[in-house]
Amino acid sequence: MYIMTLEPREHLICNVNDFQYLAKAKLPKELYEYLASGTDDEQTLAENRAAFKLWYLRPRVLRPLSSINTSISLFGQNLNVPFFVSPAGVMALCDEKHGECATANACANIGTMFGLSQHSTRSIEQVASCAPGTNKWYQCYILKDRAMTRRLLRRARDAGYRGIFWTVDSPRFGFREADARNGFNALPFPHRLENYHEADSSRRDLTYNAKQHAAWDQNTEQMIDTNVTWEDVQWIKQEIGSLPLVIKGIMTGEDALLAVEAGADGVMVSNHGGRQLDGCLATIDVLPEVVAAVGGRVPVLIDGGFRRGTDILKALALGASAVGIGKPVFFALSVGGEGAVTQMFHILKTELEAAMALCGVTSIQDVGSSLVTRHPTGGAISYYHRAKL
Repeated sequence: MYIMTLEPREHLICNVNDFQYLAKAKLPKELYEYLASGTDDEQTLAENRAAFKLWYLRPRVLRPLSSINTSISLFGQNLNVPFFVSPAGVMALCDEKHGECATANACANIGTMFGLSQHSTRSIEQVASCAPGTNKWYQCYILKDRAMTRRLLRRARDAGYRGIFWTVDSPRFGFREADARNGFNALPFPHRLENYHEADSSRRDLTYNAKQHAAWDQNTEQMIDTNVTWEDVQWIKQEIGSLPLVIKGIMTGEDALLAVEAGADGVMVSNHGGRQLDGCLATIDVLPEVVAAVGGRVPVLIDGGFRRGTDILKALALGASAVGIGKPVFFALSVGGEGAVTQMFHILKTELEAAMALCGVTSIQDVGSSLVTRHPTGGAISYYHRAKL
């Protein structure tokens, strides 16, 4: 197992947050803030983390615990852990040599699935070639150029990707003030969004790197189709054949129900890591509503603010089938590439196993709603300060 330490001793990596601490010291300010920031006042970014503190686990005792099994089956695919890498782009900004390939191989090391973003800095085919043993899924946006969207989906299918995420929360991209203040309005040379650069394509980097707007995502959003509807679920399914389709960006029970009725094979509760609509609920607080609306007909996935094994266990107890990890992947990648991402996964797995044992369960299948509760006093989110040791 890969272990990274940094003197003095208090900077030993013990948890997922330590990777962010080290990444902040290592990365250029504009890049760190691009990765770490949220939209507008960053209320939703903060509450994605804070909301976990009002969900409490209920420990159970005197139960046999000869072994702890964290494996799950998701869409008929076996994962060693109930968490995976949420699709997120431009990983070469944190690992210039390997980019998304490093993270994909780390997923193979732990035995979970990797979500490749349409906005990746390594192409669909490059990642398929460099990580042949990884369970790879592809994430798409529907572009104004529907023909290119169709080609991208077919390329993922033909390259052996095992499922599709369709991100639906981005008819406009959230405005992140940190990017505007730092002048982060284009990818630094020589990086580019590799999936858009086909042999017969026009110079699409002149769109997403146009520098017409103060923040980069406002340049990128010009490529996205803003007239998509639920009917497009079937349009995508026609292109991907038998691959499962998960609708990512669901934040209400109403939309979860519409997704299922439209033919989605799964839904994913996500607020884009607090990078889209500010002032919406934390994902862990939306999860019960979505689970109730779906009623067990399809798996419910979730991401947003997960940093601890206990966070993952709370989500599973509330009905999630699996949990996506986003920002921490970038921080670990910037600290130590594939090895550091693998270490981060092992930290989460170890924490999850410990939490399961203390709650008296030995398998994910045994995790149920009785393991989690709200605080008896209820109340609004309050700031949590870790006690000094």
